[in-house]
Amino acid sequence: MTAIRKDVLNLEPNGIGKVSMSVLGQKDIIPLWFGEGDLVTPKFIRDAAIQALQDGKTFYNNPRGMFELRKAVAAFHKRTVGADVAVERISLPGAATLAVVTAMQCLIQTGDNIVIVSPVWPSIFQAAEVVGAELRFVRLEEDWTGGRWRLDMEKLFAQYDRRTKAIFVCSPGNPTGWIATRAEQSAILDFARKHEIAVISDEVYGTLVYDGELHAPSFLEIMEPDDEVFVVNSFSKPWAMTGWRVGWLVHPPCLDEPMNVITIANNTGPATFAQYGAIAALSPEGDRFRAEMVERCRKGRDVVAQFLEGQNRIRWIRPEGAFYAFLHIDGLKHSLEFCRKIVRDARVGLAPGMAFGPTNDIASDSYVRVCFAQDAALLAEGLERLGKTAAAL
Repeated sequence: MTAIRKDVLNLEPNGIGKVSMSVLGQKDIIPLWFGEGDLVTPKFIRDAAIQALQDGKTFYNNPRGMFELRKAVAAFHKRTVGADVAVERISLPGAATLAVVTAMQCLIQTGDNIVIVSPVWPSIFQAAEVVGAELRFVRLEEDWTGGRWRLDMEKLFAQYDRRTKAIFVCSPGNPTGWIATRAEQSAILDFARKHEIAVISDEVYGTLVYDGELHAPSFLEIMEPDDEVFVVNSFSKPWAMTGWRVGWLVHPPCLDEPMNVITIANNTGPATFAQYGAIAALSPEGDRFRAEMVERCRKGRDVVAQFLEGQNRIRWIRPEGAFYAFLHIDGLKHSLEFCRKIVRDARVGLAPGMAFGPTNDIASDSYVRVCFAQDAALLAEGLERLGKTAAAL
């Protein structure tokens, strides 16, 4: 007998970890598997954190994040999506992953369920499992003719029952690059209001968009402050700060006081000196870097598009946002085994499609994910090796 929860004992590494852990750190591998580019954090951000360390900023701070940083986050939302977000609605529990967990802790009791739009980053549904939720997936559908991923709203809403506590949406999406339209967001919000459930919106890739807009549609633009909507964001992707583990959560104002307890219980907030780096990231210099990051990723997307022109069994739905190519390989049935093979034989790290949904998501098992926020020459070499391996299937 054991007091440990059975569903925790049954947890296992996601598919990306199963591919990467045995070879992580080996220098000859072209690493296209993780959700990060190959740029180090900009010097002006690093310098701000270094100065904070030199100034002795090593003590406890506000567990929900420094007030100056929360004000800067509010200003960021104002200039990017025109939303007025009160500081008391902003908390920085640590990394964005912890922001997701925090939102779920506010909503889920064991036996409740959460409806998740997939394919999706596996840490999302694993976090839901950790807090005791039943998972209900609604898979985006490929519209190959229209060149877009499509969300079937009827299927989404049909997953609701009396134990449903939230709908989870990631837009721009990881791994697909799908962006929810304003109409889709409005329909989800209306449904959530009607049925008194929450929306958790992962908007980490909100500024990484390529087709004319500066930011993807955001729930912050259409929600009322008292709506039970949780918006997750992060410094990791737009500012090349993946290792800093600083993200934030916009939450209903009724959680102003409870968040003081929850953030202390979970992590007591991000490292103090890291927050000074985050403040620097939200400066005008940080805005310029974000724009450079978008252009770099756009070039990476173009490299993938050029590669695909010469392929007869690999295709994609061109991503509207984020920095991933979710590549369909005709004839591929076991993406995990394929990714293990290519990292072993061709020394390219890819993420298997099976990692981004439930174990019975056969459709995604014919995909691999490539992060194209990379040096163009290295990306092209990795894709060439992918093409040769796929051709030998």
